[in-house]
Amino acid sequence: MATKLDTYKYLPSSTADHLGNLQIGVTKRMDVGLQGRHRSSTFGSSVEFAEYREYIQGDPIERIDWNVYARTDKYVIRRFHDEVNIRANVLLDTSESMSFQNMGSMSKMDYGCHLAAALMYVMVNQGDSTSLVTFDDDLRKTYEPAATFGALRPLLQGLEQIKPAGESNIQQALSKATEFIRGRSLVVVISDLLQDPRETLKGIGSLCYAGHDVTVFHVLDPAEIRLPQEGLIEVEFLETHDKMNVDIGDFRDLYLQRIREYLDDVRIGCTNEGANYLLVDTSMDIHDALLKRATS
Repeated sequence: MATKLDTYKYLPSSTADHLGNLQIGVTKRMDVGLQGRHRSSTFGSSVEFAEYREYIQGDPIERIDWNVYARTDKYVIRRFHDEVNIRANVLLDTSESMSFQNMGSMSKMDYGCHLAAALMYVMVNQGDSTSLVTFDDDLRKTYEPAATFGALRPLLQGLEQIKPAGESNIQQALSKATEFIRGRSLVVVISDLLQDPRETLKGIGSLCYAGHDVTVFHVLDPAEIRLPQEGLIEVEFLETHDKMNVDIGDFRDLYLQRIREYLDDVRIGCTNEGANYLLVDTSMDIHDALLKRATS
């Protein structure tokens, strides 16, 4: 597979080579399927030994460690970690606002596609499965879960067909996704979240309430976070196409105050809902963006 990765726009070999050691885990309990490589927080009877505990009446006799009994004259039970496969669902915002590019090296859409491709590669590489769902104000396209590099091909090719369009309604789309995704899984939302935070958080909250382990990658262009220092700029409201020429100096301080408040509202709201919130801008290396999730 590695020799063919250069055929994919959003997952060249140069990117994949840096992702091999990354591992994406979960903190919430997943639905157990086939045995995988990840230890659950619950105890069961898989092959990986965790610890001993004292035998309690009613425990299965076959789980008594008789070797320990022979040495200590004590009845103890072996406890094991359940091992589970993680099922990831990557939800990618493809609305018109994602086409924006100013100070970043690429548009938010291209960055989101690179991020989605890298994340899906990591999931398959670590022995798990991943699906891809695109959305704007509704779920637009869904791809069958992939657990092998061969099965991942249609998802990577699908990313190359995306043309950002349509208005975003994150709350509505994520609520639909909550109904669509079966079982508890890892859900990764990649979006610029350009909607009233109160509405956005309703959608994120619905995913968390359903028991999913939710990560939100909030993708913005550096210009949206800090603005250029001075000069005239043409502001275009991408989802309405209205345009306006403005002097940055007339509103820069107010804008920076408002963007800080907005980012705080989203970050704190995601945390309160139980989601993992990660702000990334389009100048950040994709590996570094995923490393934030791997170590968070």
